[in-house]
Amino acid sequence: MTHVRVAIVGAGFAGLGAAHELLRSGESSFVVLERAASVGGTWRDNTYPGVACDVPSHLYSFSFLPNPAWTNVFARGEEIHGYLRGAANGLESHLRLNTAMTALRWDDEWAVWRVSTSRGDLTADAVILAAGRLTEPRIPEVAGIETFTGDMMHTARWRHDVDLTGKRVAVVGTGASAVQVVPEVAAAAASVTVFQRSAPWIVPRPDREYTESELAEFASDPTAIERLRTAQFWEGEAMFAARAGDPAAIAAARQEALEHLHSQVTDARLRAALTPNYEIGCKRRLISSDYYPAFESGAVHLEASALERIDHGVLVAASGERYDADVVIFATGFESSEQPYAALVEGVGGVTLAEHWADGMTAFASTTVHGFPNLFIVNGPNAGLGHNSAVYMIETQLQYVVGALEHLDGVLEVSADAEREYTAELDRRAASTVWLSGCDSWYLDSRSGRLTLLWPGSAQEFRERNGVFDAAPYREVREMEPRVQREVRASVDWPLSVGW
Repeated sequence: MTHVRVAIVGAGFAGLGAAHELLRSGESSFVVLERAASVGGTWRDNTYPGVACDVPSHLYSFSFLPNPAWTNVFARGEEIHGYLRGAANGLESHLRLNTAMTALRWDDEWAVWRVSTSRGDLTADAVILAAGRLTEPRIPEVAGIETFTGDMMHTARWRHDVDLTGKRVAVVGTGASAVQVVPEVAAAAASVTVFQRSAPWIVPRPDREYTESELAEFASDPTAIERLRTAQFWEGEAMFAARAGDPAAIAAARQEALEHLHSQVTDARLRAALTPNYEIGCKRRLISSDYYPAFESGAVHLEASALERIDHGVLVAASGERYDADVVIFATGFESSEQPYAALVEGVGGVTLAEHWADGMTAFASTTVHGFPNLFIVNGPNAGLGHNSAVYMIETQLQYVVGALEHLDGVLEVSADAEREYTAELDRRAASTVWLSGCDSWYLDSRSGRLTLLWPGSAQEFRERNGVFDAAPYREVREMEPRVQREVRASVDWPLSVGW
C-alpha cells in the first residue's frame, strides 16, 4: 500500500496552493487527489455563459504565481481555469486525477490516516482537505419537479448540448451566478422569466480590458503587479466596515446600490420589486452592470416570488402565476454549510466530521478540529470572506499548515477547549455584523443559525491571527509510539496500488 507524508484532497485553488507550499517547504512525499479529469475546482465546473470572478484578477491569484497576462480587471471563468491549469505545471508526478476520495479514516493503532479512493487505497501521516465549499450544487425541493418535460440544469453543471435559441427559459434564483447568466441567456432565448425569492443588492461592475501598455508593464515590471495587488487588497479591506456594522459605512454602501438601481431601472413598479428588503451585506453583495438593464429592456420578466411547483411544462410561482417553459436553469447555489465530504471523514473513536459538525462547522484557527488529528481543512469553517480575496485567506491557512507539519513528529491534535473557545469568540464577534442582521443567507448554518462560512473580521487580521502556527493549543498524543510505528512502516515494502 502506498504511504505518503501528506495527502491533499482537491485540486482547486486550495489544493494546488497546498502542493506548491509543500514543495517550497522541501516536502516531496505527497499526493493530490482530484475526482475530476482536470484541475480547477469551481472554475473547472462552472462553465455557464457569463461566468466570471467578482474579485480583481491580479488579487485573485497566488502571490507566488503572478499572471501579467490577465486580460480584464475581472477575469472570465475560462481564463481562471487556464491559470489554474498552468499552476499545475511541475506537480504532475503528485497529481492523481480521476481519483475520488471515498473514505478517510483515522487509524489510532498506526497513527495514520487511511485514505480510500476510487483507484486504490493509501495511508498518510497528515491530510489536507482542500475540497472547497462550492462543489455540490443545491437543487431546491420543488413539488412535481420530476414531471418537467423540458430540459433542466444547474449553473454549475451547465449543459452545452441544450440550445437556448428561441426557447422559453426560466431561471430560478437571483444570486451571483444568476446575475451573470441572465443577461447572456436573454440574448438567445425567446423569453426569460426569473423567479426571485428575494432581491439581491447589486453595485456597478467596474470591469474593462487592460490596455496594451498596461500589459507590457505587467510583463516587464513585476513590482507593477505587486503595487496593483496591494492597492486592490486595501480597497477590499475598506469595505469590511460595512460588514462589521458601522452605520455610516452601511449607509454609504446602501446608497451606492440604490443609486445604481435607480439609474438603470426607470419603471417604478419594477424598481420596487428589485429593491431588497434586508440590510445590504447581509447576503452576498453582487456586482453587475447588465443585470438590471435586461429587465428594463423587457427581455426578461421578473416573477417576484419563489418557484413553488412544476406541473409538466408549466411552472407555478408562489404568487399563483403560471409560466410555460422549455428550459429550467437553477441558479440556486451550493450545499455550502453542510459539506458532503464531512460524512466520509472518520476521526478518533469512529466519530465522523459530519457528526462533529451537527450544530454547524467549527475549527480552531479555522483549520483544525478536535478528534481529527493531523487533519487540516483549508477554505472551511469561518475561513471565507465577504469583502476580499479568498486566495489571500487560502495562502494564510497554508502558511499555518506548513508550520504545523514542521512540528509534526507524532500526532498533533488541537484541544477541545481551544476549538470551543475559538468558536465562542467568533460567535460573539459575528453577533454585531451585518451577516446576522436578520436575512437568510448561505453564510449561515440552517440548523444553528451560526455564521459558519465567514471570518467575522478583516483579511489582514486573519493573517495576523492565523498565519503562523502555534503549538500551544495542541498536544502530541502518544508521541513515541507513532515514531516506532513509522520506523516499522518505513521498513515494509508498500508497493503502489493498482492504477496509481
